[in-house]
Formats: sequence, structure tokens, C-alpha cells
Amino acid sequence: MTVSDEAQRPARPGGGPPRPGGGPSGPGGGRRRPWWFAGLGVGLAAGLAAVLFVGIGTGGGPATGGGVLVPQVAAAPGINSATARLLSLTVLPSGAPHPAPGFTLTDQHGRPVSPAAFRGDVVIVAPNDDRCTDLCTLLANDIALANQDLGAAAAKVVWLSVNANPFYPTVSDVAAWTDQHGLGGAPNWYFATGTPAALAQVWASYGIEVEQDPASRTVTHSTNLFYIDPSGAERAVAQFGTEAANTSLFAHGIAQMANDLLPASEQVHVGGPEAQEPTKGNATVSAVAPTFALPYLDDPSRTFRLSSTRGKVTVINFWASTCTLCRTELPAIEAAYKKTGSQVAFVGVDESDQAGPARQLAAAAGLSYPLVADSGGVAAGGEQIPGLPFTVILDPVGKVLVRHSGAFTAEQLEYLLENYDPAPPGS
Repeated sequence: MTVSDEAQRPARPGGGPPRPGGGPSGPGGGRRRPWWFAGLGVGLAAGLAAVLFVGIGTGGGPATGGGVLVPQVAAAPGINSATARLLSLTVLPSGAPHPAPGFTLTDQHGRPVSPAAFRGDVVIVAPNDDRCTDLCTLLANDIALANQDLGAAAAKVVWLSVNANPFYPTVSDVAAWTDQHGLGGAPNWYFATGTPAALAQVWASYGIEVEQDPASRTVTHSTNLFYIDPSGAERAVAQFGTEAANTSLFAHGIAQMANDLLPASEQVHVGGPEAQEPTKGNATVSAVAPTFALPYLDDPSRTFRLSSTRGKVTVINFWASTCTLCRTELPAIEAAYKKTGSQVAFVGVDESDQAGPARQLAAAAGLSYPLVADSGGVAAGGEQIPGLPFTVILDPVGKVLVRHSGAFTAEQLEYLLENYDPAPPGS
């Protein structure tokens, strides 16, 4: 699955096609483009969201998004301006309800499912390709983490995904994808499918763009998250573009937006870290990352300096020989390194580890990119790493593009490197 960058624009309130505009291939275009050009649509989406959303946060003066001043009102009291930009969030006016389009499809268990069946809950409708191995799988990570952040309130939030791949429309197709990507045990996850004609009707009613390639049986689709409040009104639109790779921050944001739409008596404190405005050295998205100088793992007499990678997108992967998930991820990091070649810089940071086992694991995984030893946790502390594995991606001037907790697949990482704009929204 390839997601259209320019298709990540906010949808028109109440359904209908997204607003015109977009990148070089026009509205709804979007074959995968080289990473240094991609993200144009993401930037445009953020700018449009800044113009459109009614209000974010609870005060503290006007926020800025895409260079546009945005008045802050209590339309989404738990969402600060940094989170709104991260989600490319559009909050619709609460005083002018926009009834969400209805539909009935079949879920991954073979049962009828519709937004109307969940009145009283918050419903998030999103397109999803049941053959996707990159961006939609990052959304699956975010949803699993968002459920953790919501805690008890997860029982009042429904993730209703709509199949965006008409070439694989069966119940077994969406059930297999659900199980493969860790959502099979989530009671509030529904992956809806139907005949190609029925799916097309839902796409049209929500303004979801789907481009089909019959020869390869693949699709390109837009990446909206449509928030429906307990009364059935559409209240907000977010995007799960490449910013969704910022798993802990993005998951907290999409969970907080859902929590804000619940009745006050059902709201909870949403866990997880909140996106921050970038400041010098705070290691958040769009901030200039702290630099470090560490000895090479295979030759401690030599020093690697992170500053030496300036001018390139840089992938910093934190790992250790004691981390089971790292053992699975490291070959994927190596595959992405080989795929991108000299265009992207990679460095693996062996974290608080014994040199012997670390070198053995690196050799077994066939790692050929630079590896350094962070025995004292200097780099991990500077980058505020909460656990392993963890990956930080920097733009060519050292600003943080991605903070990803957990393992990447090669497909996910390659997708991000091909589609990230070196200048993220709000930079």
C-alpha cells in the first residue's frame, strides 16, 4: 500500500471530497515519490488544518500552525497546539452539528457493523488497506498504545476501520490483517469490509480517496481519521500520515481527542507523553536533537560524532543485546540501510550493554552501518529514550522528525524515509 501524501488534507465537514489542491500529481495523486520531495502534501495538510480548525488547547494566547495564527478556545480542551499540528487536526464547530454519514458493512468476525450501532460512544472512522505493510501498520501500533493511554475510557471509544482495498474484500482478509498487526485482542477494534461497490459508497460519503491499480492489485488511499461524537455528529478530522510514526506522542494525541468528545463524567486522565513545543535540546518533534560523541562499538579508540551526519536525514536506532525485540528489529534496520544507501545516515546506539554480547549480536544480524557504545546512557538520556528498541529520525539540520518506540519493520522504515519531508510542519 502506498498512501497519497497530498491526500492527507482535511476532509470537508460533513463528508464529501477533500478540498482541491495538493502536490505535483494533483488531487488524489500520489505514487510513491523520492523521500526528499515527499511530505509536500503533509506540509500542505498541516497548513490547511491550521486555517480550518476552530480551536485547540485552553488558553495561553494564539497558537501558530503553518504560519497562521489560530485562536485557542475550548473546542478540544485537552489538545495543545503541538499535538494539533502533529495530528494535522481539524476541529469542527460544536454549535453546527455535521451528522456523520451512515453505513453498514461486515466486521472481521463476519458481523454487521455501523457507526450508528455505537451511539453513546466516540467512533473514529478510518480507511485501511488490508494488504498494507507500512503506514497502516504504524496506525495499528498507535491504536494499541492509544487504548493503553485511554485506560477505562477505551470501552467508550470505537476504532472503526473501513477497508480501502477492493481487491481483497473478504472477511478473512480483514481478519488476517487484524491478527497479524496485534489488534485481534482489542475489543474496540472493528475492521469493516464489503463488496467493492459497498466500500466505494462509504469512501465517497466520507471523501476518502482511493486510487486502484488492477494490474498489481494495490491501492493508494487518503489517510483521514474521522471523529464522531456520542450523538453521531462528526466533530474532528485528523490524519495518520508519516507523523503517525511518532508512536507515543501520536497515540496520546488521538486518544486525547477521543477523550475530549466523551461526556465529562466519562472522561479520564489520558496516559502517555504529550507533544511539546520545540525548545533547545528538549528532544521533541521539530526540536534540534541533542548531539553526542561516543566510541565505536568495534573500536573504542575511535569516536563517532552525531554532528558528522548533518546534511543528511539520520536514523538513530537504540538497542541492546538484552532486548528481545531488538533482535527481531536489527535485520530490518540493516535492510533499510542497504536500501537507502548513501542518501540516509544510520547509527546504531548500543545502550548500557556489555561489549562482547553486543558485538556478537551485531555480527549475527549482519549489521554494516556505524555502531556506537552508550555505556553510560549519555545519548539515551539526551534523546529522552523511555525504553528499547527506540528510533529517532533527524532531518538534515538535526531536527527531530520521528520518535518511534518499539520495533520497525523494514517496510515501515523504508516508507518513512521515502516519504518524509526534511522540514516537518511547524519547523
